[in-house]
Amino acid sequence: MQLRNTPGPEYMDMSTPVAPVTATASHSTTGRACRFCGAPVRRSFADLGLSPLCQTHVAPEQLNLPEPFYPLHARVCEKCFLVQLDEFVAPQDIFGDYAYFSSYSDSWVAHAGRYVDLMVSRFGLGRESLVMEIASNDGYLLQHFVRQGVPCLGIEPAANVAEAAVAKGIPTVVRFFGTQAAGELAASHGQPDLLLGNNVLAHVPDLNDFVAGMKTLLKQGGVITMEFPHLVRLMAENQFDTIYHEHFSYFSFLTVERVFAAHGLTLFDVEQIPTHGGSLRIYGCHTGDATHPVGERVVALRAEERALGLERVETYDAFNEQVRETKRAILSFLIEAKRAGKRVVGYGAPGKGNTLLNYCGIRTDFIDFTVDRNPHKAGKYTPGARLPILDPAAIREAKPDYLFVLPWNLRQEIMEQCAYIREWGGKFVFPIPRIEIV
Repeated sequence: MQLRNTPGPEYMDMSTPVAPVTATASHSTTGRACRFCGAPVRRSFADLGLSPLCQTHVAPEQLNLPEPFYPLHARVCEKCFLVQLDEFVAPQDIFGDYAYFSSYSDSWVAHAGRYVDLMVSRFGLGRESLVMEIASNDGYLLQHFVRQGVPCLGIEPAANVAEAAVAKGIPTVVRFFGTQAAGELAASHGQPDLLLGNNVLAHVPDLNDFVAGMKTLLKQGGVITMEFPHLVRLMAENQFDTIYHEHFSYFSFLTVERVFAAHGLTLFDVEQIPTHGGSLRIYGCHTGDATHPVGERVVALRAEERALGLERVETYDAFNEQVRETKRAILSFLIEAKRAGKRVVGYGAPGKGNTLLNYCGIRTDFIDFTVDRNPHKAGKYTPGARLPILDPAAIREAKPDYLFVLPWNLRQEIMEQCAYIREWGGKFVFPIPRIEIV
């Protein structure tokens, strides 16, 4: 996609942020209220048809049972430019018992370790500090703070995942985060010097309550960091498969800055990082905190996004057709491979993979099975497409001609782990940003 090289209007200055919505939004399929500013949201961004929840893996005894599918249609607000999905399923139904464990990705754990080293060095964190992580998963990140002797607390809504963190010696509270939870946590555990959340902001249906909760919980003089996929990279690199029901919102820097400003939080720094195909790491503080002046990277990224046209609705209009063309290219490859008698198996069963499989209609007629290192997924079937999920050892047994990589964001890690497919002439297939065979 070619983003528009035109500046946005001057009235979008961060000193006059859009006011947040203060009432629960309607969930109608057309013209629902924006989950941030409350304006009607009608403009299509990407219509991916119907899809099941991406982490509801199917057990063998469930194969003959019906499976619910929900519309997967992202739209963009023409007032605040937040790209968003309708909320069809309550967060408790999605995250109450969750199959995603961060520690099964070696590169992600290493990324977390580098982050911790950076935060300890930059902000002088030590034994007298307090770190809290929202959506702390299985302790993949906080374990690094524990090793450095920095007190910490995890806040995790999925009890089954939190158990893994507790087993590692990481204090963890099982609950969903918002303003009420923030007040109670501040009273019971204190206010953190560093409040962080990696890949959680997109998962929040009540965005205003969540950000207001961070304002409540954060210590005066403290810092917030959040990481999430960057909408600019999603559009420019065709990452439509990162759209799924568990991701309610998709952020540009301009929009996320507006959201934080509306709740008395200032973004004083930002980094563009390579994770998940291109993400942002934002740094926030209480508005008026003179110890954290707004830096040059904030000013530069604002200008860059405005030059790309991210405050013009026309910029978002071409993405739908780009997604359709990607689907055609993926299916063309698979059809030609199967007609040539080639064997294709998958690698991974991530959320993004399930969006791609269901949108493209890829089932066992194209991909025999997929594999995953996570034992909570092995032995089950992918949602909707119903590909068997096997142990990675099945790759050696099958000796496929092509290994179709669904978590393409872990490209280097997977190519190193599965380099042995070269022994029989196997090749890797990466579907995003465009079909690539290596």
